[in-house]
Amino acid sequence: MFDFVIAGDDEPEAVAERPAAQAIAGEPDVRRKLAMYAAGMATRQVRSAKVQIAIRDARHSDDRIGATWRTLLDERLTGMTMLARHLHEGGQLRAGIDIDEVRDVLWTYIAVELYELLVLERGWSVQRYGEWIGDALVAALT
Repeated sequence: MFDFVIAGDDEPEAVAERPAAQAIAGEPDVRRKLAMYAAGMATRQVRSAKVQIAIRDARHSDDRIGATWRTLLDERLTGMTMLARHLHEGGQLRAGIDIDEVRDVLWTYIAVELYELLVLERGWSVQRYGEWIGDALVAALT
């Protein structure tokens, strides 16, 4: 179910191999990469946020749900580690920032909690949210 809400389908193709991810990988400018990633992430949050929130909020009442939440966090960290390496290898990030910090900043900014607060609670549009995340990532990493 979660693969469907994240990727939009249940195809066996990894998200990193899909056209949107390949477009980000091929973009030469790191600021544009971050904006593209944030816009795509915002769209995925529309499909996945309520499922993520339900799992997160139920994790204390059922060990299996807690394990699912932990898996989601771990998978997010794995994905952000891969993206951090890619961004770091491009040589356009702020001087002195290491891959671990890049990963942790990415991991934090794409957390469902920010979507929940800004879109679901404060009524921001998904476009505004995605642009804000993109701008915040650029400011934090470049």
